[in-house]
Amino acid sequence: MTVALVGGTEGLSLTAGMAARAAPAPLWEFVRASGLAPLVICDSKNPNAKFAIVLVSRATGRATLAIKAPTSDAAAQAVEAESRMLLHLRDLDETLASTIPRFHETVELDGRPALVMSAVEGTSMRTSYLRWRHTARRSSVEADFAAVETWLAAFQRATVTGVASLAPDGAASCRIAKRYAGRAGLDDVLERYDEICGRLSPYTTPQTAVHGDLWTNNLLLRDGRVSGVVDWEDGQRAGKPARDVARFALMYALFLDRRTRLGRRVPGHRVLRAGAWGAAVEYAIDGHGWFPDLFRRFLRRNLVRLGAPAGAWRDTALAGVAEVAALADDDAFARLHLELFGRLASPHSPERRGVA
Repeated sequence: MTVALVGGTEGLSLTAGMAARAAPAPLWEFVRASGLAPLVICDSKNPNAKFAIVLVSRATGRATLAIKAPTSDAAAQAVEAESRMLLHLRDLDETLASTIPRFHETVELDGRPALVMSAVEGTSMRTSYLRWRHTARRSSVEADFAAVETWLAAFQRATVTGVASLAPDGAASCRIAKRYAGRAGLDDVLERYDEICGRLSPYTTPQTAVHGDLWTNNLLLRDGRVSGVVDWEDGQRAGKPARDVARFALMYALFLDRRTRLGRRVPGHRVLRAGAWGAAVEYAIDGHGWFPDLFRRFLRRNLVRLGAPAGAWRDTALAGVAEVAALADDDAFARLHLELFGRLASPHSPERRGVA
């Protein structure tokens, strides 16, 4: 029998017996039956790793389906969460829906569920980001921010479900307290975080769907616009939209200096030197130059669009740094964000690492 893919992509020829099973088909059996060419494109190094398989049409050479398969029980929970999120988003209008993978079905690998979804097309923003001098050119960076701002505005308008406080919920604070229990200076970090939440709490925004991990690796571009947004495992059906605004800006800033030798000036950013981890985020938040101006303008403009004051941009950014410290899978990555938050949120004049 022929199973038509959601979103109008080409059909798969599956046996009637396989399609009728109540239990998910084994992953590799599904791949063989599809008649499509498999390509493993991602082997995550995170503690709870997933790997991705793209199924490509042998006739056209175009990606038709993508499969995300877990390698641990925790990763399986993330895959299931992404499946639920994609099902929730399936009724968006055609323009938005075309940028989000469509849930197709679940298959099985080593007793765990793997997600089969439609493939979205485009070039990873991460690819262009890493091209020589891409982030050194103001016009290139402005185009990236503008493309994301346009997509975010449309997505958030389309998924409003109520009203939310601009302040983060209490989960991040509790997670930080538990994750870093006994760490020197933790009480001070939590006090600074509570102060930030207190300053943000009087303000509200619409409550919308949230991606939760909006950074260059999860964004695809085509002709200057966002053509795909992938990896929805941290998504929320009804959350705080400022989270996605802050996450994109922060992650874009974080890697500005990663390809520059320690101590050297970062191309295109006259006052930024590659130095301590997170120096480029400190530069974006507290430094001077065209990139900090763009970074802050992006936060201000999107906060105003959401009905919050532009002046809340810095607290929103710092709350985003703390969120990564609380929730990131990778312990080292999370710890570095905690240290970065401590530097940025200090009531004393912080050492401006990387700012000449």
